[in-house]
Amino acid sequence: MAFVLCLLLLLALLGGPVSEGQSVHRTITGTLDLGYLPAGNYETNLHVESGPIEILFRIVRAFLFVVQPNPFPEDLIRKSVQQRFEHTKTDYQKIAHYEIGFIVLAGLGLLFIVLLPLVGLCFCMCRCCNNCGGEMHQRQKKNGDCRRRSFATSLFVVSLIMSISVFCAFATNQHLTTQVRGMRPLIKSNFKDLRTLLTDTPEQIDYLVSQFDTPKNQALLDLDNIGPLLGGRVQDQLGKRVLPALDAVLTMAGAIRETREALENVSASMEILQEGTNRLSANLTNAKENLNNTLNDAACSGAQAASTCDVIRNSLNQLSINANFSRLPPVTSQLAKVSEVLKIDLASLVQKGYAAFNDTPNLVQNQTKNILSDVKSVLDSIGTNITVAVKMLPIQKTITDFLIYLTQTETYIENYFPLVEQYDFYRWLSCLIACCLLILILVFYYLGLLCGACGYNKHKTPTNRGCVSNTGGNFLMAGVGFSFLFSWALMIIVVSTFVLGGNVEKLVCEPFKDKTIFQVLDTPYLFNEQWKNYLSGLLFKNPDVNLTFEQVYSDCKKNKGIYTSLQLDKFYNISKFLTISQYTQDLTVQFESIKINLSTIVLLDEVGKENLLNFSFSGIDGIDFAAYLTEVNKSITKVDLLSFANDLEARAEQLPKGALENALKGHASNIRMIHRQHVIPMEQEMSTLNQSIRLLQKTATELMVKVSQVITTVEGAQFLINNNASSIIIEETKKYMNMIIDYFEQYIQWVKDSIAMDVAACKPLANIIDTAIEIFLCSYITNSVNAFWFGLGGATTFLVPAIIFAVKLSKYYRRMDSEDVYDDVETLPMKNMENGNYGYHKDHLYGLHNPVMTSAMEQW
Repeated sequence: MAFVLCLLLLLALLGGPVSEGQSVHRTITGTLDLGYLPAGNYETNLHVESGPIEILFRIVRAFLFVVQPNPFPEDLIRKSVQQRFEHTKTDYQKIAHYEIGFIVLAGLGLLFIVLLPLVGLCFCMCRCCNNCGGEMHQRQKKNGDCRRRSFATSLFVVSLIMSISVFCAFATNQHLTTQVRGMRPLIKSNFKDLRTLLTDTPEQIDYLVSQFDTPKNQALLDLDNIGPLLGGRVQDQLGKRVLPALDAVLTMAGAIRETREALENVSASMEILQEGTNRLSANLTNAKENLNNTLNDAACSGAQAASTCDVIRNSLNQLSINANFSRLPPVTSQLAKVSEVLKIDLASLVQKGYAAFNDTPNLVQNQTKNILSDVKSVLDSIGTNITVAVKMLPIQKTITDFLIYLTQTETYIENYFPLVEQYDFYRWLSCLIACCLLILILVFYYLGLLCGACGYNKHKTPTNRGCVSNTGGNFLMAGVGFSFLFSWALMIIVVSTFVLGGNVEKLVCEPFKDKTIFQVLDTPYLFNEQWKNYLSGLLFKNPDVNLTFEQVYSDCKKNKGIYTSLQLDKFYNISKFLTISQYTQDLTVQFESIKINLSTIVLLDEVGKENLLNFSFSGIDGIDFAAYLTEVNKSITKVDLLSFANDLEARAEQLPKGALENALKGHASNIRMIHRQHVIPMEQEMSTLNQSIRLLQKTATELMVKVSQVITTVEGAQFLINNNASSIIIEETKKYMNMIIDYFEQYIQWVKDSIAMDVAACKPLANIIDTAIEIFLCSYITNSVNAFWFGLGGATTFLVPAIIFAVKLSKYYRRMDSEDVYDDVETLPMKNMENGNYGYHKDHLYGLHNPVMTSAMEQW
């Protein structure tokens, strides 16, 4: 009780409801790592190694199950305790029914104790009257050898069984003494674990309190970084609107630069194409005139060349320009306007907007300096209050007082343990004497069997048996005598230990192992009619709390904290010393007073907006893109010059060899050169012009609408910053405040989990119960006592058949006073009974004249 009160006081600081089943060490994901609670190592090892003798223990338990197969009588025990063991006739009947196995065997044992001495006494008196085998005369029978061997074998088997039983009894007797002597280290380890529990508990509480610095330091670190944290969150929320607006303006700035480049490309390409068209036209005209002059030559008037020349002459009209770029309108005015727009660096203005928006964390940091000092003061006050609360508890004094009590108890046990060992020595000596008595009887039996078997000679008559054989018979009778003398005393030991040890095993050890006994102990109103729950009434004077023996034992067995095991939250709920809820209001007021002004952030000034509008009025949407695309999609010449040249060369080869053929081939080569020097460069320029026109067409499509949308988006983002950012700031400030408070809530939850699972872990209490009941009472004492009476009882029980076989067998080993005498021819006993002495022959008549016998022999 004093131990419990001590721990209650130790845990008075850290209270509140706790959640069972959670881990002691819990790393709060992404936030805090509060470390491991320091815990001492408990040294008590409750594992019992019985060795080979465990087989005997299991056999004994199986025998007890056969004797007593009934389940644990929970209802009967509850009723007995509630009636203060004032039983009725029905109760006695139930008890008798439950104990029927023990009663029957105990009754048989009592009969053995009473009857065997009486039988021995009657047996001795009967033998003194030359009856019951006391007459020193042995009748000769045909199966005498078979009977002797059967009796000897039976006695040997019985003696062997008795020897095994005595060995088991001796081994268990020695095992019990060894276990009792080994209890001292186990007791010391239990006391050491209790001492560890007491000394570690204050350290654990100090550690819990000291870890308050972890959330506090983390909170202070976050407060110092309120700019990146709170400002960053505000920036992220505003960035959902602001960044797309700035990106749109930056995209439009790139589009303006691309537009100017495209206009410049269009202007340059148009100039090149117009010049190239003029040169190409002149070259084609010159080539056509030269070719026409060649065709007017007299050689073309011949019959073979006339048709070919006519065909070539008819195709000369194809050598002319197809595309006419001089009709396309120039883009000079649009280029000038766009160039004027680009005099203002719109991209630089956008980058200023980015820079101003990205400076949000610094604005928040600078505008919250005065508030943060007040918040830090509130956090400091929490730690101060906790430290003061701890110093007010007399923890060290309570620990010191209980350690003195623990030391006194340990000294008391140390002083009286030698007395326990001394009494155990007396018990060991008594059991050893009992075993030695059986060993003495067995020695007589074994010596009798040995001497009888070695000294027996079937050729000698019973009256002439040797000394060794006679000694063997005397040993057997000595064993019988000692059996009658000591068997009743041995059976008294067997019956008393059987009734005691068997009932302890069935009523204590087995129910403790399956926890059935706890269900009885936890019965409402069992020990006190006024208390529903006895344990809570005993410890806390509050029987209404559902505190059970089984629950406390199970929790301590799992090494949970005593706070959880004893449900101390039902009695001591003073978590207010650690909870931050009482300071939440102060923190809320401080954070609500935060005022952040972001109106200094300008995303795009009026110059930038005007620049966008000027671009929309640059006139690129007025360009005749259809005319441009029509011309660039035309071929430069009406005919492909390469194809024309190849065709001309092919027709020249149809003409007769000569000057005309060579002249036409020369004209084909000239046309190819014109294509290479003029057409190919112009085609490249047309491709560039096509790309530029299409880019301008894409940009000019709904240009006014696009620019208007960009300006509207920027103005909407700017309006959000100037007017609606306060709601975002308030929301993010609450989240930031909750993050700071959450550090302490996580710390408190960690404290509760630690108290529930590790602070003052009560496994030593469960170890003491296990040591006292499961180890000492059941494993050491009850198992050994039960195995002892099992072995001793088996040996004592087999004394009965051993007595019978020894008495029967001794007749064949001992030297007789008289024997049956038969004729060499006729050996019928009934015939000899007609004689005067019934065929008896006595050694003390040898050498004397026996007229009766002589007359009988003569007459026979």
